Amino acid sequence: MKFTVFGGHGFIGSALCDHLRRQGHEVFVPARDATDAIDRELGHVIYAIGLTADFRTRPFDTVNAHVCLLVRLLRTTLFDSWLYLSSTRVYAGQATEPACEDAPLTVVPDADGIYNLSKLTGEAVCLTQISRPVRVARLANVYGSGQTKETFLGSLLDDMMHGRELLIREAPTSSKDYVALEDVCWLLERIALGGNHRIYNVASGVQVGHAEFARVLAEKSSRIITFSDGVPHRSMPRIDIARITSEFGFCPRQLSDELEHLIAHSLSRHTRIKHP
Repeated sequence: MKFTVFGGHGFIGSALCDHLRRQGHEVFVPARDATDAIDRELGHVIYAIGLTADFRTRPFDTVNAHVCLLVRLLRTTLFDSWLYLSSTRVYAGQATEPACEDAPLTVVPDADGIYNLSKLTGEAVCLTQISRPVRVARLANVYGSGQTKETFLGSLLDDMMHGRELLIREAPTSSKDYVALEDVCWLLERIALGGNHRIYNVASGVQVGHAEFARVLAEKSSRIITFSDGVPHRSMPRIDIARITSEFGFCPRQLSDELEHLIAHSLSRHTRIKHP
């Protein structure tokens, strides 16, 4: 099959491209500044362009990446299918659990909400394409080798590599759903090629509390993990993964089983950079 990955040089996008090539697919990765000149059939498109940690300080870029560029490409390109990568962050504020794909959502239009609002606008644009196979994948917190320090886990691993204090600036009662990068790539390929639904949660379905996360990280790394005083509690509702488990037979990896490998990989990578 032929795939086109917009955002194919990022953490998720680059791993996805590697995965697709290993499966024997042809993969086209357009340069970010060359999207105006695309005049070829794109095959199965995965739209992985987006902003994460810096969306609060770059609102215009956030909306452009999640909505404006998406709209232009949807209108002007030829493709067999389209998969838009959204986020389970859109469930923030939902009171009921588990958070399923068809649940009504509440969004606050402030600096934090601009991420969710722009992702949901991108989703809405995709879902208006009734006559074409356009789908949405809502990703939880993706972890894996090579993740950037802009992510929660990535920032802690970066601090560990450089011998800095391991400090968590959210309450110990906070929690997140962590999904392995390998699982994400495996699922996105299958959703793109023939998902039966239009929206999919791509998550592990397990909320890992910060206190438990810190305990396992300390155990695996032999480092002390501390929490800042007076920091906020931030937790998402548990994510419903019934759709991907029933349709694809998905069995997620668990972060607690992967942490030791991630720590070893980060430390070895730091050693290679320090001593080329």
